[in-house]
Amino acid sequence: MSAAPAYNEDKGGSAGPGEPEYGHDPASGGIFSSDYKRHDDLKAMLDTNKDSLKLEAMKRIVAMIARGKNASDLFPAVVKNVACKNIEVKKLVYVYLVRYAEEQQDLALLSISTFQRGLKDPNQLIRASALRVLSSIRVPIIVPIMMLAIKEAASDMSPYVRKTAAHAIPKLYSLDSDQKDQLIEVIEKLLADKTTLVAGSVVMAFEEVCPERIDLIHKNYRKLCNLLIDVEEWGQVVIISMLTRYARTQFLSPTQNESLLEENSEKAFYGSEEDEAKGPGSEEAASTALPARKPYVMDPDHRLLLRNTKPLLQSRSAAVVMAVAQLYFHLAPKAEVGVIAKALVRLLRSHSEVQYVVLQNVATMSIKRRGMFEPYLKSFYIRSTDPTQIKILKLEVLTNLANETNIPTVLREFQTYIRSMDKDFVAATIQAIGRCATNIGRVRDTCLNGLVQLLSNRDELVVAESVVVIKKLLQMQPAQHGEIIKHLAKLTDNIQVPMARASILWLIGEYCEHVPRIAPDVLRKMAKSFTAEEDIVKLQVINLAAKLYLTNSKQTKLLTQYVLSLAKYDQNYDIRDRARFTRQLIVPSEQGGALSRHAKKLFLAPKPAPVLESSFKDRDHFQLGSLSHLLNAKATGYQELPDWPEEAPDPSVRNVEVPEWTKCSNREKRKEKEKPFYSDSEGESGPTESADSDPESESESESKSSSESGSGESSSESDNEDQEEDEEKGRSSESEQSEEEGKKKKMKKRKKVPEGQEGGLSSDEGSDSSSSSSESEMTSETEEEQVEPASWRKKTPPSSKSAPAAKEVSLLDLEDFTPASVQPVSPPTVVSTSLAADLEGLTLTDSPLVPSLLSPVSGAGRQELLHRVAGEGLAVDYTFSRQPFSGDPHMVSVHIHFSNSSDTPIKALHLGTPKLPPGISIQEFPEIESLAPGESATVVMGINFCDSTQAANFQLCTQTRQFYVSIQPPVGELMAPVFLSENEFKKEQGLQGGR
Repeated sequence: MSAAPAYNEDKGGSAGPGEPEYGHDPASGGIFSSDYKRHDDLKAMLDTNKDSLKLEAMKRIVAMIARGKNASDLFPAVVKNVACKNIEVKKLVYVYLVRYAEEQQDLALLSISTFQRGLKDPNQLIRASALRVLSSIRVPIIVPIMMLAIKEAASDMSPYVRKTAAHAIPKLYSLDSDQKDQLIEVIEKLLADKTTLVAGSVVMAFEEVCPERIDLIHKNYRKLCNLLIDVEEWGQVVIISMLTRYARTQFLSPTQNESLLEENSEKAFYGSEEDEAKGPGSEEAASTALPARKPYVMDPDHRLLLRNTKPLLQSRSAAVVMAVAQLYFHLAPKAEVGVIAKALVRLLRSHSEVQYVVLQNVATMSIKRRGMFEPYLKSFYIRSTDPTQIKILKLEVLTNLANETNIPTVLREFQTYIRSMDKDFVAATIQAIGRCATNIGRVRDTCLNGLVQLLSNRDELVVAESVVVIKKLLQMQPAQHGEIIKHLAKLTDNIQVPMARASILWLIGEYCEHVPRIAPDVLRKMAKSFTAEEDIVKLQVINLAAKLYLTNSKQTKLLTQYVLSLAKYDQNYDIRDRARFTRQLIVPSEQGGALSRHAKKLFLAPKPAPVLESSFKDRDHFQLGSLSHLLNAKATGYQELPDWPEEAPDPSVRNVEVPEWTKCSNREKRKEKEKPFYSDSEGESGPTESADSDPESESESESKSSSESGSGESSSESDNEDQEEDEEKGRSSESEQSEEEGKKKKMKKRKKVPEGQEGGLSSDEGSDSSSSSSESEMTSETEEEQVEPASWRKKTPPSSKSAPAAKEVSLLDLEDFTPASVQPVSPPTVVSTSLAADLEGLTLTDSPLVPSLLSPVSGAGRQELLHRVAGEGLAVDYTFSRQPFSGDPHMVSVHIHFSNSSDTPIKALHLGTPKLPPGISIQEFPEIESLAPGESATVVMGINFCDSTQAANFQLCTQTRQFYVSIQPPVGELMAPVFLSENEFKKEQGLQGGR
């Protein structure tokens, strides 16, 4: 094979004989002479066996894609290299396939087996890229493959792969919406992920697939709030937007009491004659009536959200700052909203695109919260370099912020803006002056005089806009401004802008009694040019003629008839109809109806003055920062911001109950749920101690436990090193005398116990071997609080202790490690049965353990299956009875406990059609016909988990509702106890290939 071609991108390149040449073409100025030759050369490079050439070709292809060039015809050559062993080449191949897999679906399907192998690749980037390509092939036939790949990726050890799985969920949902139920299960699993890399992506998938399933957020709300500061910027925006809607449904409005106080203060200030007549006693009654409404107390979770988002106002991302700003505007009390003003003003130094979006939202905020931005008034002054859209938005904000204090400054700014060369901006400034005159009465005359001076401006557009604004201002006080109307009437000869001419004609006709001599002359001039006028002007000429006919028919009768005759034959049907209607209305005739007698009331009725309002006044019903708010129209996919609830929902739905099998890894949470147990080890708590005693530090408890362990050893000194070794692995023993046997039993029955249990070892012959590992550690942590005499505790039978409130579910909780019964019973012997079984193992004989010495099994602690709030009064718990199911020995027996906490009976309680993974099966329980309020019921169902920890998902159905629930078994519930003596255990251990 010839040598690889030498390539120099700057000076061109040369190749050996038989090799294609890759270099600059001076004629074309590009890397290749033509697209055809370029693609052929790349195909040749991809067909070689040299990874270096393939890598160079893929780099160039990806560079082509980045520049917007079409490289789709290279798909067959590229897809063949998807199985390349070179990692760098494979990464670039997947980048290419993600781009073109949707366009070349048939060719991509041929390599689907390779993509599936890529899902098992050791490199996390390859696994993620394979899933990304697989989800980009939008062919319904591979939906099951995609679903399986997403489920596997959701359990991947790499957070990057789990993040990619979250990205693939919306793609699969858009391809096949029937997969929604299974996708919700994956979303629920990923929402529990504690990695910041996954949080934003899974929330986005939640928003796309099931935004209505707000119950999925309850348990993860606090975690999302705490992770928010560490999530990437894109994820922060998505999470904040979702939490804003969540908070509006779960918390009370923080402004409800403020609005109540405002209403009451207004009534107290203005008062009424009736209130004065009632006397002082009515004031006392009113003051006592005010606190009748329950005082507002902010929910701690509401405060948590506000507290954790506030630091993000300093984010470098404008999108994050805008997201936090809208959250505070919609959720925070009025006294706290002001913190967002400074952050938003800082964004005005960004690019014009960012300024446009920020100013749109500031314009909306400044209408309701004017005081928030008043200290930053000068930040909204307009620069000459600002684009027109930015100028108009800043003008809007300045107008909203104008008040009697700062109006002189604002008007001086407006006076400068009028001299701008930007005509649209000047027109907007004149409208802003009119709004200021409308809102602030004391500057109305000043603004009107300034606008009248603009009528002499050389720019026709400025004059026209001034006329329109003056017309609106004159409607407020027409009698005081007759001279201005006369001045406007003289402008009809010069102004050619249709809207301005129409406004002047409307003013003359509306207030014709103030200009009785000028109005007929204006009508005469307009009659001459009637046919050449615009339609909007013609309509106002007809109105002017009708009004003058009704008020001054002697001078205008013939003119009116002439104008109506011209309008009768106009090309526009609106004008023709208006002329016929006006003639029948104002000209008396035999055919004229009752309306002609009321013509003056119709034409000369007093009109209310127009209200000049901001165009952003009604935009606050859209969520700030959304596309719908920007467009002032509901965009596709927009979700309405919910209204505040009248009553606070149950806050306990956000309380996270630590799963029973993970409690051993969290000491502080476990302490609150454990109850005391009795032990014979020196220094441990007695039977009268409370489980709620103050916790000792971890180091103290571990050192105390280790010292007790050392003092209690009597017969296993040679095994001390093994004991310490097992402690480092987190294993809890029952007694030091049975340590060797217990260690081997537990190695067979469990794979892993969290390291937090290493402090829970106790070593005394009289210790209660039926206590779980979590109970053992709990005692070691609280043993220094209260110390009871060891002799007194030794006389206490182990079986007389009360059962723990929440029994830990771990691999140690099997038959030979659980108490005889949950109910206290009198012991038949002084030594516990389980301890006897342990002591028997020390005889070093081959005699098997007697099953009769072991205690019968007891169920694990209850776990929540359906919360009473989510179940609308129906609360469901479940326990593993640790007995084979009577109908099928391969099934696990699960007890389902129903309780009705609502006010109405729940009828037809049964199991819906389950959607189970392959291999898992469920034996349904008999239907419960009716469950009365306050009653409880327990049923037994069987589940075959097929020796896996996959969750069994099914529906609990009532007569009216369906609830999606799932049961995921801990590993310990899938194992059966095995009875072996120590010698038998060693024999079995010797048959194993490794330890």
